[in-house]
Amino acid sequence: MKRKLIAAIGVAGMLVSIAACGSDDKDKDTGGESKGPGSYKGQTLTFWAMDGSTPDAWLAELTAEFEKQTGAKLKYEKQAWNGIQQKLTTALSEANPPDVFEIGNTQTPAYAKTGGLAELADVKKDIGADWAANLSEASVFDGKQYAVPWYFTNRVVVYNKSIFKEAGITAPPKTRDEFFAALDKIKAKGKEPIYMPGQNWYHFVGLVIGQGGELVKKDGDKWVSNLADPKVQAAAEVYKKFQSYSKAPKDKDEATPQQADIFAQGKTGAFVGVGWEPATAIKANPAIEKEIGYFTFPGETADKPEGVFLGGSNLAVAEGSKNKDLAKEFLKLALSDKYEGQLSKLSGVIPNKESLNTNLAGNPFSEAAMPASKVGGTTPLIAEWAAVENAPNPIKTYLTAVMNGKTPADAAKQVEGEFNKRLAQKQ
Repeated sequence: MKRKLIAAIGVAGMLVSIAACGSDDKDKDTGGESKGPGSYKGQTLTFWAMDGSTPDAWLAELTAEFEKQTGAKLKYEKQAWNGIQQKLTTALSEANPPDVFEIGNTQTPAYAKTGGLAELADVKKDIGADWAANLSEASVFDGKQYAVPWYFTNRVVVYNKSIFKEAGITAPPKTRDEFFAALDKIKAKGKEPIYMPGQNWYHFVGLVIGQGGELVKKDGDKWVSNLADPKVQAAAEVYKKFQSYSKAPKDKDEATPQQADIFAQGKTGAFVGVGWEPATAIKANPAIEKEIGYFTFPGETADKPEGVFLGGSNLAVAEGSKNKDLAKEFLKLALSDKYEGQLSKLSGVIPNKESLNTNLAGNPFSEAAMPASKVGGTTPLIAEWAAVENAPNPIKTYLTAVMNGKTPADAAKQVEGEFNKRLAQKQ
């Protein structure tokens, strides 16, 4: 999953309009009627998924069962996150697009707006009654089901057990104030309490969610910046307080330098990270492995964790696919409890329904991630959001201004012009 969370977020700002090629065919393979097992014999379904998303054992078993049930063949094509937006945009405009494909959960609105995604209300009806609402909402655009929720992950606190023990911290903090108190104890011992760069904006999104805030608002018929909202400003103040315990640069994100490499040096109490980062730390310093622990990022009260950004992937069907019914049969199988549960167990990702979380037992990172996943959310699920994330991201600029001493209100004024300009870009 290395780099997946970062790469999965946001479509390149200027998506070209996708012609819904084949949309007039109305499922020539079925004539609009459902077929029984084995009745797709001789057909081939093309499935695009990203490198690292489909464990070998999972894919092999799924492929065998799909082909047995349908009589069709599954053609799996592994994709790289780097450059996938443009590649997929081009493919969806052509006569033979991939039938089923993985798409970053926050990419769905931008692609749905272009007309490139088929509606999947019937899949939702058949297998989605108990999908977790906050995980499923990223697969809906303008009230219509344009994708199905596949898997997710969120950030947790990755900490150094020895540094916490040396500071007299015997148990992970359960509230935000307890966390600050723990950081004070580590600071008193002369260690860096937490590594938190000024531009870890995905973590900031989580804090905004925790405050019940929104990064954008509607102004007439257009979306505009909502950074001046008191809830967003409160999140910025919380971020600033945590960042004050860190020696990390205020004008860089968590990858510059890579925060896991800093943690690997063994002089930092904790960092806020995603699932692949501990492995990066261990690769840099194998001795750090025995020191690594995890806990859920605590919220204001012990009964509710801090808000988190839920990164992950949906599965979608191309509007131009000539195999829509076959594609839906594939989705029903791939997202069944059997295969959704297996994927979660093998990869440590959060499944699309809470009842399947038992598959994460024994995975310490995932066990720490689960509680916050229930209260997590995403960036704004609007097509206009895609351009906001292009460099230089105005949310990062906003955060650095706050970290350097500007009030959140003044920092909002500094970037809202650029923020609004991006939200107004045609998709």
